[in-house]
Amino acid sequence: NIGNAILRSTSLPRSGPYPTPDPFLFCVYHSDDYPADESGGKMETTFRGNGSDFDPYAPYRMYHGDLVPGFPQHPHRGFETITATTVGLIDHADSKGNAGRYGEGDVQWMTAGKGIVHSEMFPLVHADKPNPLRFFQIWLNLPAKSKMVPPSFAMFWAENIHTWRSEDGLASATVWSGDYFVSDEDREKGKQLNVPPPDSWAANPDNDVAIIHIKVEPGGTLTIPKANQAGVDRSMYLTEGHFNKITVDGQAIDKNVRLEMDATKEVPIEVNESSVTKNSDRTTTEFLLLQGKPINEPVAKHGPFVMNKQSEIREAFMDYSRTQFGGWPWERDDLVFAQDKGRFALFDGVEIRPPGFVDGEKKEDEL
Repeated sequence: NIGNAILRSTSLPRSGPYPTPDPFLFCVYHSDDYPADESGGKMETTFRGNGSDFDPYAPYRMYHGDLVPGFPQHPHRGFETITATTVGLIDHADSKGNAGRYGEGDVQWMTAGKGIVHSEMFPLVHADKPNPLRFFQIWLNLPAKSKMVPPSFAMFWAENIHTWRSEDGLASATVWSGDYFVSDEDREKGKQLNVPPPDSWAANPDNDVAIIHIKVEPGGTLTIPKANQAGVDRSMYLTEGHFNKITVDGQAIDKNVRLEMDATKEVPIEVNESSVTKNSDRTTTEFLLLQGKPINEPVAKHGPFVMNKQSEIREAFMDYSRTQFGGWPWERDDLVFAQDKGRFALFDGVEIRPPGFVDGEKKEDEL
């Protein structure tokens, strides 16, 4: 029954957060074309930010950064942040002493729990070429029973993340979370999917949380399977390639939209092979799928804190004022690592590298 899986279609804002289904709180797609580093290795821009640069019409934004774009140290409590990258590199540091440089398809998953302070900076690591950055920042709520759990941190390297590809190579689905697009052959081989942190709403398979990045080239097709569980809310976002001739569930889509879906139905996606670019060199159509069983609890949020009651928000501000959630152990609020550091994660004092990394040898996209 093609044509009855889309419940509602709404245009996406040009900038700022997308509307999201419970259990998600927030989703922003960052798309910034940062220039090459001209600061002599400092990985800085040539002018200062204004402290709150979110201009949607500029080629790139400084956000809350001064000379390095990004988000200097700031606190969170009561939810999880999932930073899913497709292009470019991000430097992370937090109040637990964890840190990392990740990107080019890596995913960082952080449970803020009872409180953590972190920074996410976008250094201009390349001096010989531009530094484009594309990633999704997603907030996943925690239920009341888990809002005050100890913070935790997980890094999923791109090399380990499961990606399904069509036989003709024209469509793919990268599974950042969830049990989808895994063949029987993959299961027989013991294919491992990303395992969310233990206190995450996504850690329970019954909640059927899925975060999937879908790419379809002209001439490609892909079918999203129905949800594994009943009672799942599902939304899909068209984020790139809206100028292509796209049909979703038989409906033509020609702008960036949120599609609220009936998760009990399969959803076919097709991009006509005659699609051509208009004022863009990007021919790929890209979607983000978010789904999960709703938590169905009251949500009280203010700035970086998400709880169930306003009194708990006031308590969070007082706790942060009193304890700084453990304090900031780094020398800079906008910490960045050495230009040639490459991708790494520092967790509980132990540094780990992506698969295939050899000390002293870094792939070109890591430099």
